[in-house]
Amino acid sequence: MIVKGTIPCFKVYETEHSLAFLDISPVSEGHTQVIPKYHAVTIADLPDEYLADIGPVVKKVALATGASAYNVLQNNGKIAFQHVDHVHYHVIPKTSEKDGLILNVDISWPQRKAEKEELAATLEKMKARI
Repeated sequence: MIVKGTIPCFKVYETEHSLAFLDISPVSEGHTQVIPKYHAVTIADLPDEYLADIGPVVKKVALATGASAYNVLQNNGKIAFQHVDHVHYHVIPKTSEKDGLILNVDISWPQRKAEKEELAATLEKMKARI
């Protein structure tokens, strides 16, 4: 495990609750993973104190890349493209159109028109779950 030090890493930053290290298969220079030191598969399983800690770490790492543009990516569940069963955030510097995360609004972001009634119904369902 990287957190326990049994698997080596290129450590960028560390706190009591979080660890940031360079991704070993980067999509751009400075591509970093930020993970909680608590094992959780999704953010739903992660205690709030770890979530509170990881946000500022993601910000520090993003600034440390030196890139003015970057993506922060966090996936939950296999169909959401989560390949590792541990919460992790990718900080992916974007210095050109061809490096980093390649997104296309027509292909990667399939938008649709939502009616106000549909949005209101969704809002009520979500509020009931909070």
